[in-house]
Amino acid sequence: MRLWRGEVSVRSSRRLEVIDVTREVRRLVRESGISEGLASAWVPHTTAALTVNEPDPDLWEDILETLARLVPVEGDYRHNAKYSRLPGEQNAHAHILSSMIRPGITLPVSSGDLDLGTWQAVLLVELDGPRKRRVKVTVLGE
Repeated sequence: MRLWRGEVSVRSSRRLEVIDVTREVRRLVRESGISEGLASAWVPHTTAALTVNEPDPDLWEDILETLARLVPVEGDYRHNAKYSRLPGEQNAHAHILSSMIRPGITLPVSSGDLDLGTWQAVLLVELDGPRKRRVKVTVLGE
């Protein structure tokens, strides 16, 4: 059993945004040299998340609009009141959404590559951008 770690950086350009990071995660899995196992992808940020879904920008906008309706940016959040003296700290919505979506995913690795379905992509969900984000990938296997 071997363990390998890598990381990619991504820059978001909007407050709410979906960014396809499949190519970058796939590259790291291939670099690991592990042919069979699991890949864990993780964002070390409390206002971003990872998910797996279709690589369809129209769907991404539907997801973002739904998230904004469920947990609007403007709201009577205690976190925002606590940090209201700090510029840019009006982001309780992003913390809540990150907890709902999750900061990490686990993916199967087969034949040295991600074993994704036909319509699956690894997506970073930016919830408080624009920001520079990191995606950490750990591959475990043989």
